[in-house]
Amino acid sequence: MKLSRQFTVFGSAIFCVVIFSLYLMLDRGHFDHPKSPRREGTFPKGQLSILQEKIDHLERLLAENNEIISNIRDSVINLSESVKDGQRNPEAINFSQGSLFELLPSASVLLAVDSEDCLFASKSRSQVSGVQMLDVYDILPFDNPDGGVWKQGFDITYNENEWDSEPLQVFVVPHSHNDPGWLKTFEDYFRDQTQHILNNMVIKLQEDNRRKFMWSEISYLSKWWDGIDSQKKDAVKRLIKDGQFEIVTGGWVMPDEASPHYFALIDQLIEGHQWLERNLGVKPKSGWAVDPFGHSPTMAYLLKRAGFSNMLIQRVHYSVKKHFATQKILEFFWRQNWDLGSSTDILCHMMPFYSYDVPHTCGPDPKICCQFDFKRLPGGRVSCPWRVPPEAIHAGNVQHRAWMILDQYRKKSKLFRTKVLLAPLGDDFRYAESSEWDQQYQNYQKLFDYMNSHPELHVKAQFGTLSDYFEALRKESNLGEKSSNSFFPVLSGDFFTYADRDHHYWSGYFTSRPFYKRLDRVLESYLRAAEIFYSLALVQSSKSDKMSIFPSVDHYKLLTEARRNLGLFQHHDAITGTSKDWVVVDYGTRLFHSLMNLKKVIIDSAHILILKDKDTYNYDASTPFLKMDDVQSSQDSLPHKMVIKLTSQPRYLLIYNPVEQERFSVVSVNVNSPRVKLLSPLGKPVTVQISAVWDGATTVSHEAYQISFLAHLPPLGLGVYQLLEVQSSETDLADYTIYMSGRNNMQVKPDRIFKIKEMQNSVDNIILENSYMKLWFSGMSGLLEKINTKEDSKNRQMKVEFAWYGTTSNRDKSGAYLFLPDGDAKPYIFTDPPTIRVTHGRIFSEVVCFFPHVTHTMRLYKVQGLESQSLEVSNVVDIRGEYNRELAMRISSDINSQNRFYTDLNGYQIQPRLTMSKLPLQANIYPMTTIAYIQDVGVRLTLHSAQSLGVASLKNGFDV
Repeated sequence: MKLSRQFTVFGSAIFCVVIFSLYLMLDRGHFDHPKSPRREGTFPKGQLSILQEKIDHLERLLAENNEIISNIRDSVINLSESVKDGQRNPEAINFSQGSLFELLPSASVLLAVDSEDCLFASKSRSQVSGVQMLDVYDILPFDNPDGGVWKQGFDITYNENEWDSEPLQVFVVPHSHNDPGWLKTFEDYFRDQTQHILNNMVIKLQEDNRRKFMWSEISYLSKWWDGIDSQKKDAVKRLIKDGQFEIVTGGWVMPDEASPHYFALIDQLIEGHQWLERNLGVKPKSGWAVDPFGHSPTMAYLLKRAGFSNMLIQRVHYSVKKHFATQKILEFFWRQNWDLGSSTDILCHMMPFYSYDVPHTCGPDPKICCQFDFKRLPGGRVSCPWRVPPEAIHAGNVQHRAWMILDQYRKKSKLFRTKVLLAPLGDDFRYAESSEWDQQYQNYQKLFDYMNSHPELHVKAQFGTLSDYFEALRKESNLGEKSSNSFFPVLSGDFFTYADRDHHYWSGYFTSRPFYKRLDRVLESYLRAAEIFYSLALVQSSKSDKMSIFPSVDHYKLLTEARRNLGLFQHHDAITGTSKDWVVVDYGTRLFHSLMNLKKVIIDSAHILILKDKDTYNYDASTPFLKMDDVQSSQDSLPHKMVIKLTSQPRYLLIYNPVEQERFSVVSVNVNSPRVKLLSPLGKPVTVQISAVWDGATTVSHEAYQISFLAHLPPLGLGVYQLLEVQSSETDLADYTIYMSGRNNMQVKPDRIFKIKEMQNSVDNIILENSYMKLWFSGMSGLLEKINTKEDSKNRQMKVEFAWYGTTSNRDKSGAYLFLPDGDAKPYIFTDPPTIRVTHGRIFSEVVCFFPHVTHTMRLYKVQGLESQSLEVSNVVDIRGEYNRELAMRISSDINSQNRFYTDLNGYQIQPRLTMSKLPLQANIYPMTTIAYIQDVGVRLTLHSAQSLGVASLKNGFDV
């Protein structure tokens, strides 16, 4: 939700493919036992017959289930055998035996909604989780009283004798947060700052073995490592071995935790960890996430599965931090919602104050803590905003200054359950200059020496790493490295949506720069396909000397580069859309470059796999054996379909299924002739729908024609179809009706191939229909209004609208990070009805509405499988002419969701949400990486998104 991102919308669009899935609840009587037995001891005859029908129904379901399991088992066996012997049929690689039929009628697969379905996390988890974030949000007033020096907290007091029996252990942890792109590009930051930080680190840590330092971003570390000599590399290894230098988290970046898919989160974590293992021989054991804008339990789970024992988080709603501080639960075991035991528990430390900079990490009073950030000494380039500068420590002031900072340490320690304290010492791109290392380390060492030499202070202060702190914490609380006990509470849930002050909720970045969020998801898809293709091709190429020329080494480098570019984009200022425009272009160029390279890997790998006679293999980089059907000319342009030139000789069309499930899916390609014949991998004719390719809303282009058909592919299967031009085609041509207002000057020209009917916008509904549902669209707007599900013959209100959100009149506006609306959304009003183009075809029908700011398409498929039981929605948005306004799609329904809705976290798990009236509108918007749904006892409405977005359920529906 960023105003400046309107510029990036140029030549781009929101590919928001939102799929509505209505899963209807079957009669509970089919499966439920009677709630109470009849007292008479006998059943009437009618009930006996009903019971027999239920038993018969269950037997049929069991038989169908056994058949499905058997088919899956056979497919897995066939697939493993096929990979084992390396044989490939060029016509249908990995295809299961049997005929392939298109457009077969199939039994309904509408799913019943069980009353227990996906409600696991909405229940009280008191038996396994002491703190459930849904409950915390329920009890918090979300007020913001002035807390004194700790504005968002409260006054902290203590008794000076509290540490007499057990001294306070203080670990001051120096660190430097290096964003791999934000205000500068990755390369510029490295050149100007990061390389100097790491160079100074090697020198300054060796000057005193009591000094410690931490690092997290491996993207920077690997670039620096490639440019240093062996002597410096050996020094780094010694510092790590001696415990002076620690790698925390060890991912390629410190990722955002709202927008990334778990595939990409794992990718960047593996890329960093493999680099560390190869070059340094170390494995991180503590997580460090000080800057992501909210925190997801998916990240906690991935760290736990990666062997981590501890983690730290920072950006959490200030009201939650205050509540946790009062309850002394800022340290907890983070447990997954679904975990009924404790196998997912990971010890988590939540930083209590506003920020991770020095003024907000030594204690509750930033005015005091800033005086102990010695980079801000008078004469430097940065100063304390509270206008009280630090003082260099010397014999004349060390006693007073030590008491000042010890007071802050003690007050901060009162928020925790042990006498072990963590005090980070760092900020963005700190320690770039040699002088800062001396200022911080020398002055703090003087403070430590004084405090440690005075037993009456009852404190032991030292530099440390994050793992030093957690080791001391576990020892203090009698925790083993892997075990948990009741000393710390158990928490489940997530920490979205983040607010750092007042009503500044960071829900804007959920949708900032959606074009690049979509490009990220496309690259993930290509990377997965390329890795699978490459692995299979590598096996094949090793079986023949002729195929040894396959460029396996070069392609492996391209795969590695793609993983790293994808990993870099998971950074919390990249996929979030919160970087400067020129930095976004740099990210986009990297993604686009890898996308092109992955296509090359796929093409060259598929070449080997489809050859029947492997001895005919010949690799020529200048003339690729295959071409991809989609073309994208630059990092900020929309992809388009290439036009396949047809002749009487077959053109081969390869279609690949990169997932582990069999798929029936509609495929569309563009050809240069409407006289087309398509043959399946088994050589049988395939039913095809020919649709027009349009220049604008009402003009048909005869440069290309779109053909659509139902493709059937087995798990990880590759199918080879044949396309050829024929004299007389038996394909089905789509019919068109175009609705225009009387004031519209455009005219529809008669077409020599397609039947096109022109009509006036009217109050009569537009209707689309398949064997599963019937849809009613407004004849004036073209937007969906109602759905009839044929299995139960029920009509359901399902209304699609668009709405404008403005921004506040205050100085703070909606932007890349924040969403600050000026109230409820205003209806999207159009003076003239839009042009509406309705397509009716054998494979699909659709309604396309051409509004001034958005082209909205809703498609209904007419094929077997789940595609026909859902609607495909896409919006191409252009708001370049708008200022301080943003567009939302609103879906209203008659589902009684009772303010509850559900969103996914990173495409991995579902998190229940509750729309709360005590929170401002922007606080009720949550991240939707891939899915969101609402439901009642009988029906569920589900949205699947092609890229991460923000979603709210302000009424019985969605704003997205």
